[in-house]
Amino acid sequence: MEDIVSGYPSIDRTSEVPYYEQLYRILREQVLGEALVPDERLPSEQALCRQFGLSRATVRQALSRLESEGFVRRVAGRGVYVSSPDKQSGWTVQDPQGFLELQIRQGKHEVKTQVVGSQFVIPPLFVSEALHLGRGETVYALERERYIHGQRALFSTNWFPGEAGRVIAAAGDVLDGSGSVNATLERAGFNTYEARRSLEALGAPESVAQHLGIASGDPVLRVRSVSWDQAGKAFDYYETWVLTHVVPLEIHVSAT
Repeated sequence: MEDIVSGYPSIDRTSEVPYYEQLYRILREQVLGEALVPDERLPSEQALCRQFGLSRATVRQALSRLESEGFVRRVAGRGVYVSSPDKQSGWTVQDPQGFLELQIRQGKHEVKTQVVGSQFVIPPLFVSEALHLGRGETVYALERERYIHGQRALFSTNWFPGEAGRVIAAAGDVLDGSGSVNATLERAGFNTYEARRSLEALGAPESVAQHLGIASGDPVLRVRSVSWDQAGKAFDYYETWVLTHVVPLEIHVSAT
């Protein structure tokens, strides 16, 4: 079992993608490609450290993400085993990627996106403060409705400053609803190194209620998030309103 990852891609030391993210992708592809099958034990943390030349903390971070997405499970005293991700249907809010990317990674393609607004604007004050913008500085705002099996599920607004905004403004596939915001940003060198999210249950404002097809004041969950790159620069702030009876939010807890 110790050599199960031999022959697979190594860590690219020149890439801006964090090491834990690279290892996560390598192991995920083994599961999706059935090189690793359900109930098969992964190599030990120590073996993965040796194989990829990584610290134990980095390996644990990659495994934790795999576990949060349902690709593996921990068995106390025995190790980490492959599991099927198709049992998970919600949005794991600790995941640095977005809801759409998580669903696609799990092989679910029933999520549809409709872009309802996209333009350069002066953002709300709370967004300007979170992104550390100057007075009157504009950002690119992207508004989207998300549907699952044709049912309204989420309404989101992202605010992208500077170069990140210009990248999204030029991404035709993102603007027609077929492309991934996170994948587009990653290709342009914007990788999420850290994110902070807050959740609050509220009555839906009228503008949000219209997008979600509910009555004004009906209960809805608001998620706000800001993402930073490895240099500590904020490049994305989003606000998502979630109908949790359609999309349950999941929080992964593990003892490490």
